[in-house]
Parts: sequence; C-alpha cells; structure tokens
Amino acid sequence: MKKSLKKLVAMTVCSLMLSTALTGCGTKTSTSGSSTSTSAPVTLTYSIWDTNQEPGMKAMADAFTKKNPNIKVKVEVTPWDQYWTKLEAAGTGGALPDVFWMHTNNFDKYSSANMLLDLTDKIKASSDVKLSNFPTPLVDLFVNTGKNYGLPKDYDTVGLWYNKDLFDKAKIAYPDSTWDWAKFLDAAQKLTDKSKGIYGYTANLDTQQGYYDFVYQNNGTILSDDKKTSGYSLPATKEAIQFYVDLSLKYKVSPTQAQFDGGMNGGDMLKSGKVAMGTYGSWMVADFKAAAQKDTSLHLGLAALPKGKTNATIYNGLGNVVAHNSKHAEEAWKFVEYMGTQEANVIQANSGAAIPAFKDVDKGWTEATKEFDLSAYPAMLPISHIFAYSKSKPTWEPLETKYLKDAFYGKTTVSDACDKLAKDMNAALATEK
Repeated sequence: MKKSLKKLVAMTVCSLMLSTALTGCGTKTSTSGSSTSTSAPVTLTYSIWDTNQEPGMKAMADAFTKKNPNIKVKVEVTPWDQYWTKLEAAGTGGALPDVFWMHTNNFDKYSSANMLLDLTDKIKASSDVKLSNFPTPLVDLFVNTGKNYGLPKDYDTVGLWYNKDLFDKAKIAYPDSTWDWAKFLDAAQKLTDKSKGIYGYTANLDTQQGYYDFVYQNNGTILSDDKKTSGYSLPATKEAIQFYVDLSLKYKVSPTQAQFDGGMNGGDMLKSGKVAMGTYGSWMVADFKAAAQKDTSLHLGLAALPKGKTNATIYNGLGNVVAHNSKHAEEAWKFVEYMGTQEANVIQANSGAAIPAFKDVDKGWTEATKEFDLSAYPAMLPISHIFAYSKSKPTWEPLETKYLKDAFYGKTTVSDACDKLAKDMNAALATEK
C-alpha cells in the first residue's frame, strides 16, 4: 500500500538508470508470454512486500492450489525498502517472479519497459473475471496505452485515528460525522498541552496521509484530470496547504517538521499518548492492532476525516501482475485470474490483509479486526479521489518535498513554494507522451 513520502521518494532513486536497462531486457523476451499450460506440476513464485498480509496471500494461494492441484504457489516476502531494488535486479537479469505486487508509482516503468504480460485479451476471454467488479479508477491504475497489465488487488483510504484516553481526560466528544475543519482545530487546540509534551495532531510533510486530503477537502487538486497540469498553483490548493502548515507553525497543535525530520513518529506518538489525533491509511491497521494487543490499556478509535468545503480523502490500490518472461505464463495468469474472483477477495477480506478491490466484499475485512471499528475506511470510498499519478511522477514527486519543505519550515511562503513546484511539475508533465 502507499507508504510514507520518504519511502516513495527513495523508491525512484534508480529509475532513470533502470529505465534503459529494463527496456533493453524487455526486448529479449518478446515470446515469453506464449507458454502453454501442461499437466506437469508447476510452482509459481508470488512476490509481495508486506509480512502482515502474508497469511492472507498464502490462504488465497492454498485455495487456488486446491482447485488446481498441479499448480503450487510460493509466496515470497521482501520488505518494502528492498522490494524494488530486488525486483529491478531481477528485471535486468531476466529473472522476475512469476506473479508480483505492483504499485502505481512503478507501474509505468515496468509496463513501458515490456516487463509485464499483457492481460487484455485474457481478461476479455475470462468467464471468471469481469473488470466491472472493480472501481474503474482502480482498473485504470494498471492500464498503459489501452492495455491491461494487471488486476486490482485491494484499495486503501485515509481516516482520522484518535487516542480515546486523551479525549476522555479533556472531556471532549470523539470525532464524528459532524466534524469540520473548525471543530477539528478547536479540539486539537484543547488537546494540546505543551507542558506535558502532548499535541493535538501530527501535520507532517506527507502526501496521501497528510496534506493531499486537505487539498481535496478544499476543492483543490494535485493534478488535473487529463494529467497535463499541476494543481499546486490553484488558490484552493494553496489555501488548504496553508491551513495544514499553520497547524504546526501558527496554531502550534502539531510538532514542527524539524521535529519530524529529527525522528519524531506520529504513529508512535499516537500510541504512546503524546498526540491525540493523526490521519493514517488503512494499511496502518495492522500496526495499531498489534500495539493494542500488546498494551491493553491503549484505546484508539477511528473516524472519517473532518469535512472542509466538502468531504474527501485519497485512495490508492495495488495490482497483481505477471512477468512477461515467466516460464509458466499461462499458469501465472490462471492464478491472477483466480485472485480477481469474488471467492478469492472474500478470503483476502476475512484474513484482514487489506480492503479487497472487488466491490461489496469489504465487510469481512472490517469484521476481521475486533479491536477497532474500521467501517469508516470503506465508507469513505465514494468520496475518495485517486492518488495523483502520471508517467512523469518519478520526476515531479521528489519536487513536492523539495519545495514544500521550506514552507513547512517557515523559510518561504506556501504560495511561493507552490508556484515554484507547479512550474517545475508542469515542465515534467510536458515531457509525457
């Protein structure tokens, strides 16, 4: 799922060097997708990066093997920080896993480099998978030049987590559907106690779990719908980012960006009772769940995000893809096809692994975690905006941190930072074809 901005930026370090390498490697595998399924036993490799989801993925793989005894699936987990380095090395060496998770930030690089199997015709011919079973924006995440290179696996939204004990001590009602920015700020101010090192909120420089949500709640945008123009120069976007920055610099209800850069972690502060509220994606549930199981005195809650001019949050999703040079391409597709069925998505949901991309099977996911009421996450999907992406994102994403950090540090105005960012972002977008 979407990780921190720092990790996503790190993911793109080798992209320019490997773009050429991957393209070259891709030209050597033009016949790789032509393997045919046989009755001989086959073992597929399925590469993922989240240990929390490993049990769920293995459950899906086992259910698939039960239906297809001659096809076994080996789930391989590589931590996020090493996943893309390992995958890129495998790509240049012609040894990609048969099936693997794909993130939107890297999809264009791999699909354009001819490293992913074109699933378009297979999906059209399938009697088990229908793209209409998934939200269209999630399907489109894995489309390049009109071709489908992956099937949606899951999706995530962002919610407002809060420490119930801090609210109780301050005698403040828990966040609910009536909350807007004014109520949110008022509560954050009342919950902040500098003498005890307690803050009302964590407004760190993060995109999906931070200021992006506020931008869309203010009717702003990060990227135009046609992906040709930056939204950072829009007044509504600037206004939202200004409000977000002011939470630390003006209202003092959040640690400063310098404190975050110095090692402060908002999630850890929420769990330790040093911060009352924070916005976190659904992929953080496993972390909070583990903390609650370890410390039974920890009482956390989840609510929908407060309303600005409108209700909004950000969502994104992962996809399952097949390596173009898989020696067992037909069997690999058969596995991906199964993971796109309702049956497989129900297994994923019931395991608590992630919110399934398949429509209307999220109830099992919310019920899989007894420690919290997670219903706010899937409930926000109808008002969610897809995480901004374009082919040149590896170029413009680092610019968000480069320019906005000065604004978060108070070294420049939000307006000036946004204007500079918009100018360079537009230049990057102009290079897309």
